[in-house]
Amino acid sequence: SVTRAQSLSLFLLERFPVFWRWGIGHLHDIHSAEGELKQPFKDELPTRQAQLSTLQDTEEFDVLVVGGGATGSGCALDAVTRNLKTALVERNDFSSGTSSRSTKLIHGGVRYLQKAIMKLDYEQYMMVKEALHERSNLLDIAPHLSAPLPIMLPVYKWWQLPYYWAGIKMYDLVAGGQCLKSSYVLSKNKALELFPMLKKDKLVGAIVYYDGDPGVGLVWIRGTGPKCMCKCCWTYQHFRNEFDVRAKCVINATGPFTDSLRKMDDGKNTNICQPSAGVHIVIPGYYSPDNMGLLDPATSDGRVIFFLPWEKMTIAGTTDTPTDITAHPIPREEDINFILNEVRNYLSPDVEVRRGDVLAAWSGIRPLVTDPNSKDTQSICRNHIVNVSDSGLVTIAGGKWTTYRSMAEETLDAAVAAHRLGGGPSKTVGLVLEGGQDWSPTLYIRLVQDYGLENEVAQHLAATYGGKAFDVAKMARVTGKRWPIVGNRLVSEFPYIESEVRYAVKEYACTAIDVIARRTRLGFLNVQAADEALPRIVDIMGKMLDWSDKKRTEELEAAKKFLYLEMGYRSRSEQLTGTTEITLDTQEVAKYTNRFHKFDKDSKGFITTVDVQRVLQNISVQIDENALHEILNEVDLNKNGQVELNEFLQLMSAVKKGQVSDSRLAILMKTAEESLDLRGPVTVDRSGGGV
Repeated sequence: SVTRAQSLSLFLLERFPVFWRWGIGHLHDIHSAEGELKQPFKDELPTRQAQLSTLQDTEEFDVLVVGGGATGSGCALDAVTRNLKTALVERNDFSSGTSSRSTKLIHGGVRYLQKAIMKLDYEQYMMVKEALHERSNLLDIAPHLSAPLPIMLPVYKWWQLPYYWAGIKMYDLVAGGQCLKSSYVLSKNKALELFPMLKKDKLVGAIVYYDGDPGVGLVWIRGTGPKCMCKCCWTYQHFRNEFDVRAKCVINATGPFTDSLRKMDDGKNTNICQPSAGVHIVIPGYYSPDNMGLLDPATSDGRVIFFLPWEKMTIAGTTDTPTDITAHPIPREEDINFILNEVRNYLSPDVEVRRGDVLAAWSGIRPLVTDPNSKDTQSICRNHIVNVSDSGLVTIAGGKWTTYRSMAEETLDAAVAAHRLGGGPSKTVGLVLEGGQDWSPTLYIRLVQDYGLENEVAQHLAATYGGKAFDVAKMARVTGKRWPIVGNRLVSEFPYIESEVRYAVKEYACTAIDVIARRTRLGFLNVQAADEALPRIVDIMGKMLDWSDKKRTEELEAAKKFLYLEMGYRSRSEQLTGTTEITLDTQEVAKYTNRFHKFDKDSKGFITTVDVQRVLQNISVQIDENALHEILNEVDLNKNGQVELNEFLQLMSAVKKGQVSDSRLAILMKTAEESLDLRGPVTVDRSGGGV
């Protein structure tokens, strides 16, 4: 999947960083399928302050793009390929909104093709055709970030087999020469061989097709017309400043906030976007094969659910429900449970789908284009519109991640025509994204051989940064171990290393959230692992950005709040509360009470870190005291520094029901008990005799 910010945004971070002004700095040629293109800042990225000064001091830009998501960044890129003087402003970080919260799938839209055929809808058909073209282009321009992914559509009724086969073959036909690989039918046995977690009962067979798996109140308008002006207010390191940015044309690419900017332009404008919330969850990788996705074409309420391998985990989603517009969407527990229930319908009964296995969950707001005749958001077309207002504000709204490039091209065509900007045609078809030029499937081997990186880390860097992986490797510190030689991990179970934080700061990461959410995807993969990595991330960034102790504390708290609310940590932690019902039977209560008392030797009714350490010493196990405090704190519901028997029984009851999984305290106490039982009582002889 797109593993750092998003591929497009980071291309711009490297080529035209943060706020772009076309024509500044050293110019040279970059690869383009349609001709030569000048590029500033080849040798070294300018400082953030230099960028802000350029934005403030430039007399007038040709194009000012508002919004740094996939579409806005695409518009900025398209503009500079036309040699237009271009700037972009973003309220937060690149792809910090909808663009970073997608399904991680570059797809043409199978379900839209079905609607096009069933309803004879030419617009839907053309949207699918356009998306398939853009899918093919993106696979070409970002080979390190994207690859064809087989997706299985399991079939449980005989009559559905020819029906779905015909539809998928039509999908291949529409793709034409840009078809990734031809779809095919699988027998029941072959389907179970490739996807052994699949429910066997009544399975007829399956159809496999291919899509692309991508690795991938700030501004208001004050003037219009040929001297359009935008007031920019920015805050950096607690320093606030305001200045005017002049541009011949302003492009509104603000996603869900589209109507807010349109009404700043003209208060009489009516809404053209209807927001829809899409929730995704991440569960362990053992829920799906490493190289095969799954499509549920008809959920219990008529939606479509994807089930995809992503970063060695499994991502499932999405929901589609009306929502209010907010910069900080929160995943709802009912949406998480809806996805889990749909997953259960397709997996074997041998696979227990547990709520406690949800490692992260997030909600993204889709800026859907409103159909006045629709009754709900599910029937809204994902197509886009380009609108030029009477004052000249150019708005791009709707669409989907896959078609960002063609949307940007159409938007700039409209802007050039409306404002007579001149410049040449778009050159973005075939324009290779940053990192793609020097990438090869074996690049990671050179990283292992030249720098002494772990194989898994090297593969991650090559698949994330492409040819730029060497820049990250050069910043890696020596580990002090025999192997790996360099590359200290941020957390043990993920291949993210400390030098990626340093590189992220080079790419203008300003907050710890920027790093855990967009420069890496740690916050999207496992909220507990991200929380564990935060102190080290803040320490590295604090040294590089000269943060005060107060600033470091603020960054740590802000990132923890982000994980708690927006990445599903709250929903995960609320599975075990002081009101959790104990549903253990009599034998289970006796079993777990006995286990508890092996730690509570003094029969206090509670255990502390001292009690746990004493038992661990008896079985020759050592755990860092701070780590032990964290382990107990996960179960200490009343936060009094100790775990009572009732709290422990609540934990084991939640584990039994699947509400909690991978509880470190539960596993630690079970393992310790087993070790104690194996050792048995200490005899007099073994203790050195007696008197």
